Amino acid sequence: MKTLYVTPLLLALSIGQALASTPINLSKDIRPNAKISIDNTKGEVTVTAWDKNQIQVTGTLGDGARPLELDGDGNNIDIRVDTDHGDGKRGWFGSWGNDTRMQPTVLNVRVPKGVQLEVNVVSAPVSIDGLDGGKVEVDSVSGRIRANLRSPEVSMQTVSGTIDLAGSAGKADLQTVSGDITAPSISDKIEAQTVSGRMTIGGGPWKDANFSTVSGDTKILGGISEGGKLTVDSMSGDVELGLPGNTSARLEASTFSGDLRSDFGTPTKGDDGPGKELKTTIGSGSAHIHLEAFSGDVKIRRGN
Repeated sequence: MKTLYVTPLLLALSIGQALASTPINLSKDIRPNAKISIDNTKGEVTVTAWDKNQIQVTGTLGDGARPLELDGDGNNIDIRVDTDHGDGKRGWFGSWGNDTRMQPTVLNVRVPKGVQLEVNVVSAPVSIDGLDGGKVEVDSVSGRIRANLRSPEVSMQTVSGTIDLAGSAGKADLQTVSGDITAPSISDKIEAQTVSGRMTIGGGPWKDANFSTVSGDTKILGGISEGGKLTVDSMSGDVELGLPGNTSARLEASTFSGDLRSDFGTPTKGDDGPGKELKTTIGSGSAHIHLEAFSGDVKIRRGN
């Protein structure tokens, strides 16, 4: 008698697992510089470059999601994971928020290396590898973002995830709330912000570089171009700035209650608190560097 109850239960579980992992296998010919847009609520998104002028999507579609399609033509492709309402309507943030039955979807996407890429996720990690030449944008809520690429312009934002940008980018806008930011090779312009995460940024010489944090530590290793501007604003996090020996800039740094040490010039006691301040000229002073911390320490060192 027990077997009669257990067998239907196992059968139901098997059916549920099958529905939750519907295989995906889609492909389409596209231009080598096409624009690819990917939207996935929860699960995982992996984008990998290859030598074919074709997009291929594999992985598994979560139970409760509409059948996946490659919408668009050879210039623009839209990959969107939507909830299946049964009424023919498609939705995004409003739809998934009202339907918790949709299970995670895993997307493995292969694209030509020169495509432009836009990824929007909520609770899904994003991994990008091998892209070379197109603009890349990633917006996430709780997922980490990892990318190894070369791009003229990169924009990445996440709330609780980390950003790990390897490879190189000409211009980058990187923002997190509680996640760390790592980007060792940004060549032209950089905007990086975090609340409690740690930032480790390198590259240059930058025309414009702005770094902002509340409680996270910041480590910057990079130069500034002639006439360029570099600013760092920290509340309670420590700041370390490594400048090349051939730097030419007007340097201003201050702390309200933290310590200040510098290989350029001599810090003095601040006028408004127990901290220190520094004003000095490096080389001909063609650029401008401004560092400010409230309770964090500031360290400025001369690099190679």
